Amino acid sequence: MDVVHERCAEIDIGKADVKVCIRIPGPGKRRRKEVRTFSTMTRDLLAMRDWLLAEGITVVGMEATGSYWKPVFYLLENDIECWLLNARHMKNVPGRKTDVADSEWICKMVEHGLVRPSFVPPPEIRQLRDLTRYRTEVIRERTREAQRLEKLLEDAGVKLSAVVSDLLGKSARAMLEALIAGERDPRVLAEMAKADMRAKREILAQALTGRFTDHHAFLARTMLYRIDAVTATEARISEELTRQLAPLRRQAELLTTIPGVSTRFAEVILAEIGADMARFPSAAHLASWAGMCPGNHEAAGRHTSGRSRPGDPWLKGALGLAATAAARSRDTYLAARYKRIAVRRGKKRALVAVGHTILRSVWHMFAHDAEYHDLGGDYFVQRTGRARQTRRLVSQLNMLGHQVSLQSAEAV
Repeated sequence: MDVVHERCAEIDIGKADVKVCIRIPGPGKRRRKEVRTFSTMTRDLLAMRDWLLAEGITVVGMEATGSYWKPVFYLLENDIECWLLNARHMKNVPGRKTDVADSEWICKMVEHGLVRPSFVPPPEIRQLRDLTRYRTEVIRERTREAQRLEKLLEDAGVKLSAVVSDLLGKSARAMLEALIAGERDPRVLAEMAKADMRAKREILAQALTGRFTDHHAFLARTMLYRIDAVTATEARISEELTRQLAPLRRQAELLTTIPGVSTRFAEVILAEIGADMARFPSAAHLASWAGMCPGNHEAAGRHTSGRSRPGDPWLKGALGLAATAAARSRDTYLAARYKRIAVRRGKKRALVAVGHTILRSVWHMFAHDAEYHDLGGDYFVQRTGRARQTRRLVSQLNMLGHQVSLQSAEAV
């Protein structure tokens, strides 16, 4: 095989140390190989970088091993071209059961150009990722704590969550605070309802009748303290995100023109893929990288599994929620696409398809700096033709046992 990279290296990364294999030109036409081991302490990683630079290494490959690859990659990326490699591309060949042999094999693959580097965003986008991902975890923790609070109330026989939709809303929070403070009269508690909730005072009084003790009050107060702390943390993160997203405000505004994409989802999408689409040759490449397209597995002329690949779970989560919101929108192309696919393939596949459409739209919007153009809720009717749509609806009514007589609206 032809040598694509004359001077390359591969790093097999562990928590405590790294195995570094280099392949460089040797005497005659032979290739010289050398393997060294360094600890993952910053001092030793700097020594590793100096050695690689002294050997004239131009490309360094490394596997994405948990989060342990990050300090190595970030230390080298300004001086040497670094490739983050997908382990699935290299683990299909048997053997190489040691770290040293693994590093030698991957180094050969990099040398001959048999692997491709994964997408690693620039530092400013990585910082946005840290913020959006941490905010997502914070929100999930608040949800878990609210669920614990609901279970505590169930233990006390208080059925407040069966009446109110938000256990942390103004009315429910006022009643909980009074319960914790010692008020036990359900009718007094029900009178604390606000706005539209006051119409439910009678059923609220029944729901608030229970066995709420001082023990429940202590636990409820502790849970509410934690919920308030998490809410304050989320607010601080969102404020910092707003500050760091200032240079990308234009792209964030473009994203919010897509039905179902809120400001929060726009921030997650920007943090995961960035605003520069040069890394993705086409919208299909972006969808494949994110794992928002059907899998392709064919053997002996038969297609087996069409399950999508794991991809980016943070981006897929945001796109799934955005697709759910878009499916509920009125008179939009995304809602029509969801309904069209959900009837034939099910709701879950329809949501993936809508998320895929959103992501492809994002690529085109960023690549051409254009706002989202909605094709309209009647796009599929116009595409298939009104006559065909009419025949399909009449056929469905006939299958239900109805006799249909059509008359043009123009003749009426």
